Amino acid sequence: MKLRDLDIIVTAPPAPGWGGRYWILVKLTTDDGITGWGECYAASVGPDAMRAVIGDVFQRYFEGASPENIERLFRRTYSSGFTQRPDLTVMGAFSGLEIACWDILGKARNRPVWALMGGLMNERIRAYTYLYPLPQHDMGGFWTSPDMAAEAAADCVARGYTAVKFDPAGPYTMRGGHMPAMSDIRQSVAFCAAIRGAVEDRADLLFGTHGQFTPAGAIRLGQALEPYAPLWFEEPIPPDNPLDFARVAQAVRIPLATGERLSTRAEFATLLRTGGVEILQPALGRAGGLWEARKLAALAESFGAQMAPHLYAGPVEWAANIQLAVTIPNLLMAETIETPFHDALIKSSLEVENGFVTAPSAPGLGIEVDEELARAHPYTGSGLHLQMQDAPCNYVDGNAFEGGAPAPRS
Repeated sequence: MKLRDLDIIVTAPPAPGWGGRYWILVKLTTDDGITGWGECYAASVGPDAMRAVIGDVFQRYFEGASPENIERLFRRTYSSGFTQRPDLTVMGAFSGLEIACWDILGKARNRPVWALMGGLMNERIRAYTYLYPLPQHDMGGFWTSPDMAAEAAADCVARGYTAVKFDPAGPYTMRGGHMPAMSDIRQSVAFCAAIRGAVEDRADLLFGTHGQFTPAGAIRLGQALEPYAPLWFEEPIPPDNPLDFARVAQAVRIPLATGERLSTRAEFATLLRTGGVEILQPALGRAGGLWEARKLAALAESFGAQMAPHLYAGPVEWAANIQLAVTIPNLLMAETIETPFHDALIKSSLEVENGFVTAPSAPGLGIEVDEELARAHPYTGSGLHLQMQDAPCNYVDGNAFEGGAPAPRS
């Protein structure tokens, strides 16, 4: 069995668009006709440039190779170009292709991927979700309203979720880490207070940030949130200086979580060695795919750290996350995104039920991709999957920001 063909589909989720502006799906076909699906979570360049990178990686290292040789495929992609260091673009391309190889291997053996990676550890996967507007909410006002966030959290808990994530702490800017405005700290505290009041002890609070702050700014914000006992304080500083996470961890009594923007085990290893992070959040479409993530889970277990696979992408990466989550003993939970488009794109073959995902039993990734639907929604925009704003933090009028891919409005 050899890898023969590559197809790339860039699909754009319709409004509200949670999961980014577009998703890069890859489809591999073997010489005996087995197809496998993967997803590349790479946002440093636009999708046209990523098509070229994915095609190059496939032609150099995957075409004509056996999908069984995962380790060899990784070493060739990671090391042949002499760099042997984190590279979001190449690692994103490799990750999607690697996931597709596992999908092929599972289908060839008529077994789910988790059965090929150590077997079943967790029958059910605890899921969490971001808080999104309910139908009655104003789309623009939701992101700065503690009361609306509390209503959304109560709705999630009523549907079985035991953890909810929210991110009210101000802008992600291209200027790097900044000191939070006092209004951002006040608003973050108000969100925590309202949500904690709505869910009481029925759900964990996951406080999301995306590398917005300097270490000193993260410490100021984190200390203000401590009375509400969030389960984690997510990526409070930029990812490019891992030693700074230890500074924050030593000063804030909330476990730090990070990993969405990291692409190698070596980056995660530095965080574990320094004691800066307790919860690792790899995005499998960026961090080397399933096999590298399985190694990372073993590494994390050695340091007493837990895994919480990250998702701000499409349902193919989600399916890979779930396959990993089934196999590992140090799983905390896995992120999910529920939209009609996510569900339809995999024909409801993977779902959250009462806040949990049952271990899939179907071969491969356990999903059926609606290829026709994916092709019917091509991405025609010019923005990146996620894109930071140019303007700095507003210390005068306050900040209202939905993230790097705000939902379109009519």
